[in-house]
Amino acid sequence: MVMRNIYKTAEHPFAPFVRILGKGKTSSRSLTLDEARQAMAMILDGEVEDVQLGAFLMLLRVKEESPEELAGFVQASRLWLQARRDQALADAGLTVPAADLDWSSYAGKRKHYPWFLLAVELLRRHGVRVFMHGAGGHTINRLYTESVLPELGLPVCTNWPAAAATLDSHGFAYLALDHLCPPLGDIIGLRNILGLRSPVHTLARLLNPLDAPHVMQAIFHPAYRESHQQAASLLGYANSCVIKGEGGEIERNPDGLCLAQQIVDGALANEEWPALFPLRHAPEEAFDLGHFLAVWRGEASHEYGEMAVIGTLALALRVLKRAGSQADALALAGDWWRTRHAAG
Repeated sequence: MVMRNIYKTAEHPFAPFVRILGKGKTSSRSLTLDEARQAMAMILDGEVEDVQLGAFLMLLRVKEESPEELAGFVQASRLWLQARRDQALADAGLTVPAADLDWSSYAGKRKHYPWFLLAVELLRRHGVRVFMHGAGGHTINRLYTESVLPELGLPVCTNWPAAAATLDSHGFAYLALDHLCPPLGDIIGLRNILGLRSPVHTLARLLNPLDAPHVMQAIFHPAYRESHQQAASLLGYANSCVIKGEGGEIERNPDGLCLAQQIVDGALANEEWPALFPLRHAPEEAFDLGHFLAVWRGEASHEYGEMAVIGTLALALRVLKRAGSQADALALAGDWWRTRHAAG
């Protein structure tokens, strides 16, 4: 590997961040929030060698990111993408659109259909402006949101002007990380090269690119739930909810207890939602989007799927403060599902 000649005799400016993480069991430590922000800013600006980036990402993966590191990474990423967002919209004569709810979708589904997308569609039909961002294709054998949205009549946007127009016309917009922040999209694309997910899979869920006042997140590993909650608090998100979602997506599994770790009006709060079924349902043997859509149209039934939609929707209604209790949220979600074809 050929390194830049200047760094044969002088230390690379990014080297201290790798050293902080990699000095060994007794001397290494987590980055402070400010250090994490500086490190991510250098990564996004292309000021880091490939070998440094690989080492940095994997050291973080082994250690697991602290809330302060996550918040610092997100702060740098938000500054990077918002500057380019504002310029792209200004060049098109547009202003930054408003969203009510930020919804991230980075995991893809492997065992069950993406029932959460039907919950999002119901929110959209009832006037909630949802901005969704995500990534697809980074992990094999998964069904990603980008391939399902067109089946629901929802476009996949490729730039900020299109996202702003779609959000205004449909009350929903999806923009992939490749277009939100290409450097982060490139790093997520390293999944099959490194053999592991990187911290970008975690921090991307916290980006909230349109500063929506309500934020939904999901994680796959329960240990990340609290760090997401604390990072969201450090970022100043006043109303947020993170769950262990089915497959890592924001989808409540109706077969098990769901712990929602929230921020409500700036205060940390936890809420347990009991299982909706006494026994677990078998995963899908294969995906048939025709059947998925038939359930949406009322032409077929799916016990697990319908309750996954209702349970996920109820969580969102609580975050949006459309319901004062779990029972009220489930009742309203159930009503929206039953009357879905009467909604606009």
